[in-house]
Amino acid sequence: MPIDPAVAVGAELPGRDLAWDSTDVLQYHLAVGAGPDDLSYVYEGALRGVLPTFATVATTLRDTEPPTVTMPGIDIDLARVVHGRQELELHRPIPVKGRTRTRARIAAVHDKGSAAVVVTETATELFTSRISIFARGEGGFGGDRGPSTKVPPPERGPDAEVLSPTDPRQALWYRLLGDRNPLHVDPAFARLAGFPRPILHGLCTYGIAAKAVVDAVLDGDPDRLGGFSARFAGVVFPGETLRTRIWREDGRLVLLTTVADRDDAPALADAVITPR
Repeated sequence: MPIDPAVAVGAELPGRDLAWDSTDVLQYHLAVGAGPDDLSYVYEGALRGVLPTFATVATTLRDTEPPTVTMPGIDIDLARVVHGRQELELHRPIPVKGRTRTRARIAAVHDKGSAAVVVTETATELFTSRISIFARGEGGFGGDRGPSTKVPPPERGPDAEVLSPTDPRQALWYRLLGDRNPLHVDPAFARLAGFPRPILHGLCTYGIAAKAVVDAVLDGDPDRLGGFSARFAGVVFPGETLRTRIWREDGRLVLLTTVADRDDAPALADAVITPR
């Protein structure tokens, strides 16, 4: 049985010692779209801070092998898996140079009928990251469907809107941060997974949207972003332009990120940023 919730839920996962420096931070900023007009992201002498979404790659830096989906009670073919949702909670600003150790566990397994969702949680003194993996064809084991995470945007015009072009090479740059899933580079593997060509990493889109919010409504200060949750609602192909609409709502920021080139096809939905 690929998924055994009785074994999986609550199981501890191996911890990791993490270390990074300004080179890793600058490379991350470049990989999520910073350019020559963004010295506060790409020049160590002008850095205002580290985009908090760097936490999502801090755990994979210098990994050189494709990821696997083999954990206690779980054994799933990588071609069946996509990243479904990402939650990030920042406990402290991430320093430009640092080290920490992770603690990780399988937090939940949800049964969506035709698919399963596996939620893993990785915690450090700086951040807590929760990854929801959507595994097609692995549901039907009689488990709980899980809570609703829907956050519809307000029924009014956005308070800010940002267009973020991506480069055809965007996924090639991003994968050097440790996510070597062939889905993002190998056309044959992409077709096996059901896509016409390699797609952009969902977490790259996530980082691009975070940068858009920081620049547009958080005064360009990455340390003001205290938390970010979002559902990956559709695919993005490298070279497309992302449109991020932002609403101020009850002390938080509600986002909707779409693909401008394809009639605003969804990319990120149910997205919320908690400012500091």
